[in-house]
Amino acid sequence: MSDNQNPCMTCGACCAHFRVSFYWAEADDAGGVVPVELTEPLSLLMRNMRGTNAREPRCVALQGEPGGCVSCGIYTQRPSPCRDFAMSGENGVLNEACDRARARYGLPPLFHPSLPYVAEEITISLCDGDRRVN
Repeated sequence: MSDNQNPCMTCGACCAHFRVSFYWAEADDAGGVVPVELTEPLSLLMRNMRGTNAREPRCVALQGEPGGCVSCGIYTQRPSPCRDFAMSGENGVLNEACDRARARYGLPPLFHPSLPYVAEEITISLCDGDRRVN
């Protein structure tokens, strides 16, 4: 699936719904790749992405608004929770956390076993620069 067909490129809900916490050594000042200036300490061994440990979480690396054309400003340097978070329907597997985050922003679920074509219909929305086109 190309990036412009990936439903994540017109979503971003997970980036503005969950706390993104990870082992401190993933930060670039400790030998990892996550830019340390975009993180904050959570505990002795854990860090989180700035903005995600808030009542209304929003990752500092999220570019754009949830439900619109979005991208990650540090995609190739993102922490493990972001790399490991699968969109709902990926490989035919439901991800309830993805669907919960999408619901918070009024977005439909990407995958439901009784609606096998929902994911295909949603991938029609594409980004053209900073605007969403159908």
